[in-house]
Amino acid sequence: MDWMGSRVGAAQRWPAGLSRQLPRAGKPGIATSRAALAIRDLCHSTGWWVRAAFGVASGAAGLGGLGRRGADVVGVPTRAGLLAQLVSARIAGDVATPRSNSVGNMRMLSDGDPDKLLGLDLGDRWPFERVLALLAERSGKPAVELPAGGDYIDPENTVAALERMAVVLREAAADRARVLLATGHPGGLLGTHLAIATALAAAGAQLVTVPPGIVTDVGDVRQVGGVAAMHAHAGLRHTHSPEPMRRVLAALNRAGEPRPELVVADHGWAGQAGQSGIRTVGFADCNDPALFVAEAEGTLAVTVPLEDNQSFDRYEPMNAYLLATAGLPEPSPAAAVG
Repeated sequence: MDWMGSRVGAAQRWPAGLSRQLPRAGKPGIATSRAALAIRDLCHSTGWWVRAAFGVASGAAGLGGLGRRGADVVGVPTRAGLLAQLVSARIAGDVATPRSNSVGNMRMLSDGDPDKLLGLDLGDRWPFERVLALLAERSGKPAVELPAGGDYIDPENTVAALERMAVVLREAAADRARVLLATGHPGGLLGTHLAIATALAAAGAQLVTVPPGIVTDVGDVRQVGGVAAMHAHAGLRHTHSPEPMRRVLAALNRAGEPRPELVVADHGWAGQAGQSGIRTVGFADCNDPALFVAEAEGTLAVTVPLEDNQSFDRYEPMNAYLLATAGLPEPSPAAAVG
């Protein structure tokens, strides 16, 4: 069984060609990582919240371990190994997202539904047929309106986008840039963002600290290990809303703090950052077409297509590949970000 208790074969994590390194007995940080993983699983199983049971401040090493487990446990996969693992873990290839849901969201985006725009101003430039054709190119499913069954993400597109993202991350580290990381999908992507945050901080980038007291109609903004997310009812929330990013940028301005030079995000966090003129790279599922449109228009620098609601451990090989391709140092178990 996987971390959520569902039945997952070993090949879904470790297909042929994928390097695996088991943790050594007594390796520092492993106990903390296991505690983080327990909370990770709770986050994924509910789909929208994660209990803050560590009793440590944002940026403490224990929370950072939640994002570092890939560096602690797995080696860096080969490109071919990662392609195979993405498919077996259903991060790419045949994914769980119903095709009808993806196509319906494309139509709502074209109709100007704010929930699907993710903070972007697309005007009337993207009629449904144009969005459908773009997603066929960026995701990989033929441009058919309402086929039955699940959707499809071409794993080659995923890895190619990861490699483009790696270039941006490498540049940010070299420039010691101010970087803001944020997720509207903490149940699936928090671990990936934490891994990136920890590696960027270790390489000398400046992680932006979100001013306290930012509240929206659905909760307040919290940072976990340098990653911003919405919080309500004692947990982190899933959201498409661009409002949290709008308010974070406004709060930074009021505090006299410079804006981020790079944003790494998803959902409305990424859309609003790109719309605000900030260099942005993001992750998007095939049923969130707005960020692919933003990349096509140059509003986002990179959008990585992937299934965004798998358990954290399935993304670990991808995280390791991304960071290694970016030339970022492997974070030590005791490293702290915040």
